[in-house]
Amino acid sequence: MLKKKILTGDRPTGKLHLGHYLGTIQNRVALQDKYDCSILIADLHVLTTKPQKEHILASRNHIKDMVVDYLACGIDPEKSVIYLQSAIPAVCEMSLYFQMLVSLNRLTGLPSLKEMARSAHIDEESIPLGLVAYPVLQTADILMSKADLVPVGKDNEAHVELARLIARRFNQYYGEFFNIPEVVVGQCPTLVGTDGLNKMSKSLNNTIFLSDSAADVAKKVKKMYTDPNRVHAHIPGEVEKNPVFIYHRWFNSNQEEVNDLKERYQKGSVTDVEVKDKLTVALNNFLDPIREKRNQVLSRKGYVEEVIYEGTLKMSEIAQENIKQMRSVMGISGTWNKISRVARAKS
Repeated sequence: MLKKKILTGDRPTGKLHLGHYLGTIQNRVALQDKYDCSILIADLHVLTTKPQKEHILASRNHIKDMVVDYLACGIDPEKSVIYLQSAIPAVCEMSLYFQMLVSLNRLTGLPSLKEMARSAHIDEESIPLGLVAYPVLQTADILMSKADLVPVGKDNEAHVELARLIARRFNQYYGEFFNIPEVVVGQCPTLVGTDGLNKMSKSLNNTIFLSDSAADVAKKVKKMYTDPNRVHAHIPGEVEKNPVFIYHRWFNSNQEEVNDLKERYQKGSVTDVEVKDKLTVALNNFLDPIREKRNQVLSRKGYVEEVIYEGTLKMSEIAQENIKQMRSVMGISGTWNKISRVARAKS
C-alpha cells in the first residue's frame, strides 16, 4: 500500500529557531516514518521580498545551515527527500498555469500578504507582483509533488486552503488530476519571541536558534520579557501569557518543577531570575542533543551537499513527469505535437 505524501519546507533566510521546531519540524520528524515526505528548500521564495543579488547570494550560504538544522533535529534523508526549489524549473511553469485559476482579489485578501510586506519593510503601494503571487508558487510546490498533507505553521494555513481551491478548479477545468491536500498545524502553531510581543522571527531579532550555544541561550533568556506589572519578586505575577512560562511549558521536561515555579510566581514567592535560570537549564537540556547531532553532521565533509543533490534529483524526476502529464490534460502539449508532426512530414 502506497504511503500518503507530505510536502513542507522553509525559505533559506538563516538558521532555524525554536518557533520553527514547534511549528513544523517536530511534525516532520514524527510523520516521516508513516508518510512519503518531501522537504522544500524554498530559495525562489526568498526573491518575493528580497530580489537583490546580495540576498540571493546570502540565501545560498544559508541553505547548508538550514539543512544541518533539519538533520540535527532528526530529519532522515533516507525517509525524507530534501530538495532545492530553484533546481526544479517545472515549478515555475506550473505556477504560471495556476495564476490563471485564481483572482487577484483572493490573493490580496490573504492576511499574510501585508504581514510579509511589513516584515520586509515594503509599503502597500510598492508590493511586487511576485509577493502577491507568492501563495500561487507555494501551491505549485504542493501540487507538483501531489502532496496529501502539508504541515505548516498557523500563518500559512490560508495558503494551503488556496492550494485546495486551485486544485479543485484545475480538476473542474481539465478532469480529475490533483488530489486535494490537507493542512497539518503543529501542536504549538506560533511561538512568541523573546520580546514577548511578536511571534518568533529572525527579522525581529527575537529568536533562540536551534544552533545557539549554551552561553547564547543564557544571554537571551536573561533579557526575556516577563510580566511588566511585576516590579518586585514579592508581587504575584501572570503566568498564562508570560513568555518565560510558555517556554517552560514546551521545553522543560520537568513538569513538576514547572508547576512549582508557576505556583510560587503567582504567590509572589519566586524571583524572575530563578525562573529564567531554570528555563536556561531546560532549554540547554533540550538543545544539547541537537547540538551534538549538528557537530556530527558537520564533521562529514560534503554530506549535506550530497543529501541536497540526491533529493533534488529525485524530485526533478517527479516534477518532470507531473508537468508532462499536466500539459497533456490541459491540451497544451498537443499544439506543439501537431506542429512537429506536420513539419517533420513536410521535410
